[in-house]
This record gives sequence, C-alpha cells and structure tokens, in this order.
Amino acid sequence: MISQSQQVISRFAPSPTGRMHLGNIFTALISWLVAKKAGGKWLLRIEDLDPQRSRLEYARQIEDDLLWLGLEWDEGGVDSVGSNGPYMQSQRGDIYEAALKKLTDKGLTYPCYCTKADIAATNAPHASDGRIIYPGTCRPADGKPTHQSDKSPATRLLMPHCRIDCTDMVFGQFASDMAAEWGDIVLRRADGAWAYQLAVVVDDAAMGVTHVVRGSDLLGSCAPQTLIASLLGVEAPQYIHLPLICNKSGLRLSKRDSSLAMDRLRADFTPAQIIGKLAQLGGITQSWQNITPAGLIDIFDLSLLPRKEKILLDE
Repeated sequence: MISQSQQVISRFAPSPTGRMHLGNIFTALISWLVAKKAGGKWLLRIEDLDPQRSRLEYARQIEDDLLWLGLEWDEGGVDSVGSNGPYMQSQRGDIYEAALKKLTDKGLTYPCYCTKADIAATNAPHASDGRIIYPGTCRPADGKPTHQSDKSPATRLLMPHCRIDCTDMVFGQFASDMAAEWGDIVLRRADGAWAYQLAVVVDDAAMGVTHVVRGSDLLGSCAPQTLIASLLGVEAPQYIHLPLICNKSGLRLSKRDSSLAMDRLRADFTPAQIIGKLAQLGGITQSWQNITPAGLIDIFDLSLLPRKEKILLDE
C-alpha cells in the first residue's frame, strides 16, 4: 500500500518519438491511479533527450491522446504548467549541467574519448540485458586522465565498488553490484546529449516525484538511479515497475505495432473500452467492461497487479 502521510506525486514520462501504443497507455493509467488513489498529483514530463528522434508534434499528440482517454495531468506538459518546469527535458540543460558540475567537483566523473566501436572491439563483458559494460579504457589512474584527444569527450561516472539494495513495490527487493553490473556509465554523451540515467534522477528530485511508475524493462535502472541520487544528495523516489504488455507471440509492444497504436485504437474503440481492457489486463477488474479512469480509483490497489514481467494480450 502507498502511505498517504506525504503528498504522492507520480509521473508519466513518455519519449515523443512516435505514437503511443497500448503498453504506454497502461503505464500512464497506472501512474495516474497511483497519484489519484492517494489524493496526490500526476505529472507529465516529456523526455525528449534524443534530438534526432524527438518531435514536438509527437509530444502534442501524446497530450491529445491522454486527454481523450480521460487522463489529465496536474503539472507539466509541453506548455509547462506548474512551478517546477520546464517539463520538457530538452529545455533543462542548465539544470543537468549544474548537477554534473556537482559530481565533477566531488571528483566523481572523468572524460571518455572512446567510441562505440572502440568499446565493442575490447570484447567488453555484456550485461544480461545486452548492455555493454565499459572496460575502463579512459578511467583515471591515480587521479590522472589516461587518454587524451582533440575530439569532444563523453563524461562518465567514476563508478564506486559498492552494492545497491533496491525495493520495488511490485517485484520486491533485489541488489546490484554496481562496478560489475554497470561499470562507469555515461552521464553526458560526446555530442552533448544528456544521458537518461542522470536526467531522470535530476528531474524526479527537482519535480518532487515520490513514486516512479514504469515498465519492468527499466527495473534494473533502479540501482544506478538510486546511487546517483545519493551522490547528488537527493532522496530517491519509490519505484513501481509494471509487467510489459506483449503481443500474442510474447514480444513487447513497440511503436512499430501499428495495430495497437493510438491512431488505430481511437478509430476502433472508445476511451472507456480501452481503459476497461487495460484494467482487466492489470488485474484491477475481473472482466473487460467499459469504465473511465476515474471509475477505477476506488477499486485500484497495487496488490492487484500481476507479479510477472509480461502480460500477454490473449490472457
């Protein structure tokens, strides 16, 4: 259960790189219910860190789809409603810069000149989810850089040898060996783009987010984000990771699944039908019925959510 001793602020943080699909909407619905059940606030943050793929028109379409479904945010959005904006990450560079400087002043970062090809050529160990763990080529020795170049470097976190214990409100407790499982992660890319792991921690703290609701594919990110929060001296939020909605073949939905994208869903179903199906898939209701998000508030409870990584659409 979620304690109501503090104001609960949850957030939905989509990337504006295409039309939302059923899985995105499931995350939006549950994050909205987490806030509304506790009498809290729901925040919409646009995570447009990728300048090549992010589009303002996609962000506007996300907003239109959410409102059509009955999911209205209290703060955030493209127009930055609220006191903790801007709520588009592309407009928050100065804030990330200040956070990075804080880590650098503590001696916790270093420049890295390696390309992806350089790292791949080292046969670096891979994490179970396919991540390449940086082998430490540019890691300082005795506080001195080991590599120099005329090109712009990325900035990496000097990952400490430590274990981070995490608790997720759906999947329970787990721990990560940070050096072995993550290595020295990038905080800012060589092209100047901010890394997700830094930006999301900074934003959640600055916006007062108490509960992060997102897909189980990001469960592992609890550990580096908890660590970065500690290094920055801010409190990490509570985490709620949801099963991924998958197609009948067991593959997670993507923006390439056009049959389950919002344009098709809006053509074929009403908002109440879509919300009703998601409520059934999430175990909130026992059958598919027409219902609004507001109609789910009284019956919603986190304990109803399935404790598994995937939900198949034909279940």
